Amino acid sequence: MSRQGTCTRRTALRALGVGAGLAATGATATAQEQPTFDGWLENVGNYDGVVDETGADSVTVQVGSQANGGAFGFSPPAIRVDPGTEVVWEWTGDGGVHNVLPDDGSWGSELVDQAGHTYSRTFEEAQVVKYYCEPHEGMGMKGVVVVGDAGPSGGDGGGGGQQSFEEPDYGGWFDDVDNYESTANETGSEGVTVQVGSQANGGAFGFSPPAIRVDPGTEVVWEWTGDGGVHNVLPDDGSWGSELVDEAGHTYSRTFEEPGIHKYYCEPHRGMGMKGAVVVTGDGGTDESADEGWSEPTAQPRPVGESSIEPLELAFVGGFGSLLLFPALVGIAMALGSDGRPDDEPGERN
Repeated sequence: MSRQGTCTRRTALRALGVGAGLAATGATATAQEQPTFDGWLENVGNYDGVVDETGADSVTVQVGSQANGGAFGFSPPAIRVDPGTEVVWEWTGDGGVHNVLPDDGSWGSELVDQAGHTYSRTFEEAQVVKYYCEPHEGMGMKGVVVVGDAGPSGGDGGGGGQQSFEEPDYGGWFDDVDNYESTANETGSEGVTVQVGSQANGGAFGFSPPAIRVDPGTEVVWEWTGDGGVHNVLPDDGSWGSELVDEAGHTYSRTFEEPGIHKYYCEPHRGMGMKGAVVVTGDGGTDESADEGWSEPTAQPRPVGESSIEPLELAFVGGFGSLLLFPALVGIAMALGSDGRPDDEPGERN
């Protein structure tokens, strides 16, 4: 009896047990109540929660299962495993050619339509791995592997297991970028890789993922796929940038220290929608614009009952007022006699 077959049956028995429990209690679970991993699984028709496969040495995921209007699904689409677990993708042979590609482009299988074909990968570190089938991504053929303690543990939103954030306002920057769905949360990572020349915008004219969120001090590495001709990475403000390159495996990196939204694009293909953004979080997980300047503080009203003149102001006003009054005081003194009476006022004479 193979280990793979044992794990498959264990998965089925666990699913039956969960179904029986829900039926007995009258509870229902919907995809809307489950984490969507920053929207990654929002259009995945067969997703209804993360299947807990912790404790298994190996887990099998079907490629080409019935979902999303045909044989265009991974089953189960979302699993949680322990670090060191082998994940095996096994093709059903239905739905045409499929492959398994990660969202960050760091590995992947070939396009296959043969039933029984397998591709495997062992994940050693705690992480959230998003992946998809390239020909059918738009139909919802996507999946997630949650490794270890990473990611959500229940229906609490799903944002890579880290703090949840509101989607930034990019001001229409991504309006013509067809592979942009949401900002990938990469906070907590020391380095993040973005593909240059991924399949998007009518060809190999995309950055993948197009929008990422990172901590200050994170190194972002752009890696060329070699597809789509020459590409470069240029910031919207022109303060840095890479050369034009078409060589697969070429990399360009930059470490972002300043909080804010850093927009960039590929110069030859900007008009086609080859654009991206790096969102660098501020202290306490809040977004702060890198372009925000210091504003002049406004005067604060004094509490009722307090003097409206500061001591220094009072001294100045008093001194200035004394100068203004001095001639009048001298005149009055001269008009008075030595006894304090005016000179023209009669007094007692000895």
